[in-house]
Amino acid sequence: MTSNACVIGCTGLVGHQILKTLLNLDACETVSTISRRAPKTGSSPKLNAVIETDTTKWVSRFAALSPIPTTVYSALGTTRAQAGGIQNQWKIDHDLNVELAKAAHAAGTQTFVFVSSTGTRGLLSNVAPYSKMKIGVEDTIKSLGFKQAIILRPGFLMGERDVAHTGGPFLEKVFRGMKTYLGQGAQDTFAQEDEVVARAAVKAAIQASEGKAPSNYWVLEQRDIVRLGRDEWKA
Repeated sequence: MTSNACVIGCTGLVGHQILKTLLNLDACETVSTISRRAPKTGSSPKLNAVIETDTTKWVSRFAALSPIPTTVYSALGTTRAQAGGIQNQWKIDHDLNVELAKAAHAAGTQTFVFVSSTGTRGLLSNVAPYSKMKIGVEDTIKSLGFKQAIILRPGFLMGERDVAHTGGPFLEKVFRGMKTYLGQGAQDTFAQEDEVVARAAVKAAIQASEGKAPSNYWVLEQRDIVRLGRDEWKA
């Protein structure tokens, strides 16, 4: 089990849920976070919340964590609008994730879990900036040779965001309508709840620690996320 964990992107939609899930697990002894603002979960005796507004210092702050996290979860990401342009988004979604993955490997982290996105390897992936960012991080994690690497590729993420994405509320309404009129399976094909994705990330890490991962580089597509995070999840 992931007794000492670290969550990067803990104030975001999925990262917040990963943190909340870990804090509620008896087997998880400590959870560190590095973020620009305090986590929404509030205080906990398990929580070591590092607040650092300067993201260029996150790698050094990670290296200073004690104990060294055995498992690192990264749900770090932003939008082009929030970042102020594609170049600034690249610095967060790609560069910072890559730097943190390298720092985690160098520190001795055993398992690295990265929340990517569905369609990153699609037909237009080599020209779409968003896909190129995700591919770059995925490929770096794979090349580092962690004892266990886990990549999640969810569809549209549903949940309560602090800042709504452009078109997000409309799309969420559409996907929730699918469940109402066509059933849960129709919604699962395109979108997943933030809590389901978070639980799948934690469940996969638990299974990996028990030697149940299918490989040391495990990619979870949408159907796998739904299975682990909802159908097979036990609190």
